Amino acid sequence: MVKIRLTRIGEKKVPLYRIVVADSKTPRNGQCIEEIGTYDPNTNPGTVKVDAELAKKWLANGAQPTTVVSKLFRQAGINK
Repeated sequence: MVKIRLTRIGEKKVPLYRIVVADSKTPRNGQCIEEIGTYDPNTNPGTVKVDAELAKKWLANGAQPTTVVSKLFRQAGINK
């Protein structure tokens, strides 16, 4: 099963996340199929940058977003 989820980058106590498409069996920071955006929770409010075309393509192909990614998509204006 293919999931759209967050993978953590950044330093200790300063998280930064990439929004990636990955197989559900791979580790959190393991190999991904494609990177479709970033999320920075350190700003107020958090900054979300998503390639809307890629996100819609993966959602149409059956990729399941996690609950956090679903909320981020709603903030970015991407509907399933």
